[in-house]
Amino acid sequence: MRRSGMFAAVAVSCCAATGPAPLRAGDAPASQWIGNAGVVSDYLFRGISQTDRKPAVQAGVEFDHADGWYVGGWGSNVSWLSDTSTPAAPVSSSVELDLYGGWRGRLGDGWSVDLGAYRYQYPGSYPAGATLPNTSEIYVAVAWKNLSLKYSCALTPLFGYADSERSGYLDLSWNQPLAPGWQLNTHVGHQQVANVPGASYSDWKLGVTRSFAGNWSLALGYYDTNARRSVYTNARGHYLGRTTAVLSLARSF
Repeated sequence: MRRSGMFAAVAVSCCAATGPAPLRAGDAPASQWIGNAGVVSDYLFRGISQTDRKPAVQAGVEFDHADGWYVGGWGSNVSWLSDTSTPAAPVSSSVELDLYGGWRGRLGDGWSVDLGAYRYQYPGSYPAGATLPNTSEIYVAVAWKNLSLKYSCALTPLFGYADSERSGYLDLSWNQPLAPGWQLNTHVGHQQVANVPGASYSDWKLGVTRSFAGNWSLALGYYDTNARRSVYTNARGHYLGRTTAVLSLARSF
């Protein structure tokens, strides 16, 4: 990806097909472990491909306490960092490992709230002096029935953009059951990248998820962004914010 900083790719939405998101325990009355694993045809995070249009294998696990506290981890293969590697400035990172924790609870009359922190980690080797892609965010989400609004704020430089602390992402999502086993998934978001002209953009999604026995699910989504090609085109000439369809297969446990 061409960008203003060495690793200034916005790495991005909610479900295994589109990027890391806290797993949900539903209405479980007691503390429990939950998780999922799956494969996606393209790992999109906030509308931007993290695998240069190639598949990814992803998995996560979370502990939910009965009082609403939770902690979890999530991982996926990525290529957006190693795609920048050159003989003069080699980069070896090809994995994303995330840790997160927070509290979620119900407020009554269909309202709920979710507060927490998220750490995106990209282990590997980087050139000396580079702004590392590892990123910490805090977030707050408010939901009413099937509609949710979430804001995430970066406490560190955002995914390798130098001096981009306090960048923010606003996410509005609506997930509506259509029939037994079927759900409509919609989303619109805006990534603001502080102090980096031309890097901010919006993204959107329209998709459907089909659930099956044995905790399996199959999802198909249509994604698009208005990200600038001059910023979000990688070294292979691939525009990573393009209009695309993503197919995912996952199993929860």
